[in-house]
Order: sequence, then structure tokens, then C-alpha cells
Amino acid sequence: MATNPDPHSAMVRPVTPRTPEGCEECRKEHSPWVYLRLCLTCGHVGCCDSSPLKHARRHAGSTGHPLVQSFQPGEDWRWCFVGEAPV
Repeated sequence: MATNPDPHSAMVRPVTPRTPEGCEECRKEHSPWVYLRLCLTCGHVGCCDSSPLKHARRHAGSTGHPLVQSFQPGEDWRWCFVGEAPV
């Protein structure tokens, strides 16, 4: 069975992580994070849904940038927050 590509894939751009040292908002708020996610549209680095403040999901909702990639060493999977599915 063939799978359809995610309709948001056109939003993927070549990005440079804006804060490669950690979650952009957590660093400002002095909050801990669990894992990091990289926005594939603008380079925002946000914390995952297992983190207390879920900044990657909040960023996706406020900016309309739904696709992220794991920003953990050795991981390259992608996720769409709109479709709630891997990409």
C-alpha cells in the first residue's frame, strides 16, 4: 500500500538551528526540557511534548509551521503536528 506524502512537506526549508544549545523559550525562562525538536520551516529549536512547556508544539500552533525533526544526536525522524503523524 502506497502512502501519501504529508501535505505540509512543501513548507520544509533548509534551516539553521536558531539556538543549537537548547530550547529557545526554556533558555529564556530557565525551564528544563527533555528532548529538542527543530522546526523545518524557520529553524526554531523547541522542547518536546514530554517537556513541561511543550514549546515545539506551541511554536507550530502559533506560527503555522507544523513540521519538526528530532534535534537529538543520532536521530533524524520527522513529525507533523497537524497530522499527528511521522513524516
